[in-house]
Amino acid sequence: MKNLFEDKKLWIRRVFLMCFDICAVFLASMLALLARFDFDLDSVPIHFLENAWKSLPATAVTALLVFWIFRLYSSLWSYAGAVEMMYLVSACVVETFINMFLMLLSHPETGYPVPRSYFAFFGIFLFGMIFACRYSYRALRSARNMIRDAEYTRNVLIVGAGEAGNTLIKEIKNSQYLKKRVIGVIDDDRAKVGSYIHGVKIVGSRGDIIDKCMELHVHEIIIAMPSASPKHMKEILDICKKTGCELKRLPGMYQLINGDVSISSLKEVDVNDLLGREPVEVDLDSIMGYVSGKVVMVTGGGGSIGSELCRQIAGHSPKLLLIVDIYENSTYDVQNELKAKFPELNLKVLIASVRNTKRMQVIFETYHPDIIYHAAAHKHVPLMEDSPNEAIKNNVLGTWKMVQAADRYRVKRFVMISTDKAVNPTNIMGASKRICEMIIQTYNRRSQTEYVAVRFGNVLGSNGSVIPLFKKQIARGGPVTVTHPDIIRYFMTIPEAVSLVLQAGAYAKGGEIFILDMGEPVKIVDLAKNLILLSGHKPDEDIPIVFTGLRPGEKLYEEMLMEEEGMQDTANRRIHIGRPIEMDEERFLRQLQELSEYVVTEPDDIREWVKRIAPTYCPEKGA
Repeated sequence: MKNLFEDKKLWIRRVFLMCFDICAVFLASMLALLARFDFDLDSVPIHFLENAWKSLPATAVTALLVFWIFRLYSSLWSYAGAVEMMYLVSACVVETFINMFLMLLSHPETGYPVPRSYFAFFGIFLFGMIFACRYSYRALRSARNMIRDAEYTRNVLIVGAGEAGNTLIKEIKNSQYLKKRVIGVIDDDRAKVGSYIHGVKIVGSRGDIIDKCMELHVHEIIIAMPSASPKHMKEILDICKKTGCELKRLPGMYQLINGDVSISSLKEVDVNDLLGREPVEVDLDSIMGYVSGKVVMVTGGGGSIGSELCRQIAGHSPKLLLIVDIYENSTYDVQNELKAKFPELNLKVLIASVRNTKRMQVIFETYHPDIIYHAAAHKHVPLMEDSPNEAIKNNVLGTWKMVQAADRYRVKRFVMISTDKAVNPTNIMGASKRICEMIIQTYNRRSQTEYVAVRFGNVLGSNGSVIPLFKKQIARGGPVTVTHPDIIRYFMTIPEAVSLVLQAGAYAKGGEIFILDMGEPVKIVDLAKNLILLSGHKPDEDIPIVFTGLRPGEKLYEEMLMEEEGMQDTANRRIHIGRPIEMDEERFLRQLQELSEYVVTEPDDIREWVKRIAPTYCPEKGA
């Protein structure tokens, strides 16, 4: 019924336009004669009037046909632009020549039936009336939007006067859903300053942003520079964040064309944009042949790192992708995502604990994995400090059981996800991961399986990281809590870290500890300030920052390499190899067995036992 009503409205509009056009043809014809004779009706020869009048029916019919061909009855005139104008001009020119042809054809014996200037005037008057009719739709819409703009005080400054900015301004002006008013445009091309885009003035360059935000009472800045480099984007953001305005940026234009996003859903500026470096890019297609046609198991596949491993592996044709995780909710979400994105993927999802020896044995006997990515672990430092026995049970014993099963069932390659906190650890989580690295290197010498570990720092946006916590605190109005003003961390995005993990897996020969180059360290307090600024607030004025003190086991800075380890480069400048540290493996395995038997008794002194196994563990250096 709704479609029928809409169709009826459409045809009523078309009939109205056709009736108007017929009247416009008649009126243009009469006005053309009057214009030739200075609008003095008495001066117009009667035979000119008669000839013009006789040709009108045929002229009107051909006008309707020509206008239909040039889409003058099917265009959306509320959004009319250059293309519609081209069609309108072309239609009027064609109709003028048809009118001339019809008149000359109907009066071959008398030469010109009307003055020759009649045809020029006819075309001009016809165009003027058709233009006024069609573009009145747009004029009415613009007037309505001006009234709407007066009702809303959300002033927007757009940075970038290119194609993206042009598209964005047009969308904001025409959209009834975006309650914004574009108050000015910024562009570094000084030749553009003072010009207008859709009626909006280009008010200055990037150096004028702060002054213009104050002068024009800007509430929101939208950065319409989708092709800007990370370095260039950071420079712009460093200026914009000082204004106290809310910041958004336009996604890439290719995404708009593909329909992946709409301009109405502007992307919130993220702290990733302020890292100011090019993203780490890995040509996975050239190195992921080692998973193609293989049974690949990912433990902890429902977590931040594990789920991204699954996404990237799924696109490279494994024989079977086997996800193992103890937490069913997040794993269920990953399962649904992969089924939707990779319908041809052979996927199996199992809920299981890596600590359950019998359960792991059944899984290995059933599916016979070729490659294992072991991401299952407890990783939250303060929580593990309060439950150190659980850190050992899950991280150490879980890894040990997985390593033993991989050896028993002749898995080709075993890649364990480690952390920079394993280097000279001051907390039990880092110490547990250091023991895991020792397990990997010990079993690599005793097995046909290639065991490797990949060590990296913090990943932006992962479960338990500071970024989601800061965002929640800002949304609540603060305060934002930072442990120490000088604390620094290495950061990488989840896709960057995982792509390097996969490439390290391709480089593996067995026994390596791969170390990812995380770039320059970042002060946590700077992350907090940037997130507050990007949310349109001022640190310590609108949103306070509170320093809570270092938590148990927490360091001011993390290290990627122990003193005993040398650094060896790989083909990828972002991936290095730490030299294995010599140790008494027999003694280590005895200690590991004793630890496994002791920890299940829930002792109070587990840290002392861990320190005997991992001498670099120094809990007294933590806070």
